[in-house]
Amino acid sequence: MKFRGTESYVATEDLMMAVNAAVTLERPLLIKGEPGTGKTMLAMEVAKALDRPLLQWHVKSTSKAQQGLYEYDAVSRLRDSQLGDGRVHDIANYIVRGPVWDAFDSDRQTVLLIDEVDKADIEFPNDLLRELDRMEFYVYETQKLVKARHRPAIIITSNNEKELPDAFLRRCFFHYIKFPDKETMQRIVDVHFPNLKKSLLREALEVFFEIREVPGLKKKPSTSELLDWLKLLMAEDISPETLRGKDLSKIIPPLAGALLKNEQDVHLFERLAFMPRHNR
Repeated sequence: MKFRGTESYVATEDLMMAVNAAVTLERPLLIKGEPGTGKTMLAMEVAKALDRPLLQWHVKSTSKAQQGLYEYDAVSRLRDSQLGDGRVHDIANYIVRGPVWDAFDSDRQTVLLIDEVDKADIEFPNDLLRELDRMEFYVYETQKLVKARHRPAIIITSNNEKELPDAFLRRCFFHYIKFPDKETMQRIVDVHFPNLKKSLLREALEVFFEIREVPGLKKKPSTSELLDWLKLLMAEDISPETLRGKDLSKIIPPLAGALLKNEQDVHLFERLAFMPRHNR
């Protein structure tokens, strides 16, 4: 079965090809792109399209690779031993399985999301190389070898916060999600807001892309922020004419807090963003 996107997720031809290539090669798919371009959502939609269970591992700055496999809960075992609990005699009772173990042990082929891998320590990706390559790992506490029943489709996302090790990159199929152009963005919006007035969408997209093009913007608004903004425009019944207005005292578009996320960008935008537009 090939991934062709879903009713709720607009995938480009390049992205569909990347997903299917990674599945065919049985290699992890490493997805990079701006925050808010649908990297995490991709794994959910691939699982839905391929009719596979989804397992998610959201990586934090404190995450260790071992946690994806399993953890030994020594604290609980110590507490139970003090209480005279008979469970302490079997160490397996204190082995907490991680998402990688769950994916390996599933009786169905799964989709495993390792989300924002670059948040963790630089050694984190390398520490998973052997397990993801061989589809097995050893549980030292119980002297048990865990082997994957079915090789999961692995999707790994990165926001480019850190460079990933070359050894890790060699084992992945890589795809960078480009920021959608106006045509693709309109298709994405149509999926989420099929009843949105075309005139409002046209003006909103014009404003949105002009904001993104402002030189020196610290954080460009993303797809998810555009969708939030459109939802607010609809809820407040903002007209296309309001977005197209020529009032120089209203340089910031209405409800811009959904798009501009820090005071530096607000100040910059006040000085630069819409001057060409209002001078037309």
